[in-house]
Amino acid sequence: MPESLGVRQARAQRTRETVVAAAAAVFVHQGVQAPIRDIADRADVGVGTVYRHFPTRADLVTAVYRHQIDTCSALAPRLLAESTSPFTALTTWADAFVEFLVTKHGLGAALGSGDPGLENLHALMLDTLVPACATLLDACTAAEETDPGITAYTLMRAIGNLCITGPDYDREDARRMVATLLAGCRRRTV
Repeated sequence: MPESLGVRQARAQRTRETVVAAAAAVFVHQGVQAPIRDIADRADVGVGTVYRHFPTRADLVTAVYRHQIDTCSALAPRLLAESTSPFTALTTWADAFVEFLVTKHGLGAALGSGDPGLENLHALMLDTLVPACATLLDACTAAEETDPGITAYTLMRAIGNLCITGPDYDREDARRMVATLLAGCRRRTV
């Protein structure tokens, strides 16, 4: 008996999600220029399956980062609802943002590569993550936990600059420096 259209679509969606998850894991270790064969092997699919879902590398890179950006953005309101204070929510969200940034080996070069398929990725990051961070900062300001002059864009740029890792500056160094930055954003009570 032939599969129904719904079953085929569900299987295709699961395969797509598996490829995105595999690509995200491979990108962490090998960067966005990792061989498609390595991604296919990790997803336990053929190379043709990867290309059927993502005809170009830019399509795959965009899908991986769109998923991660959306996940990071969706975290903000959940943290506000679950945390003991807005500042705790901001700190936890900043940790997730740091993790997002420090695992993006080669993304900066890819964004500057001139590949038209990647042109909108930076705008997507800004359009999605700045409002999420702004929601957290607004809640912190309303609770008088941070000074009111801090903008989401400026804070995110500062965090981004602190997350540029290298041979003598790693993920843990970035985390410590971002924690110091956030401590400096905390409102001082007199």
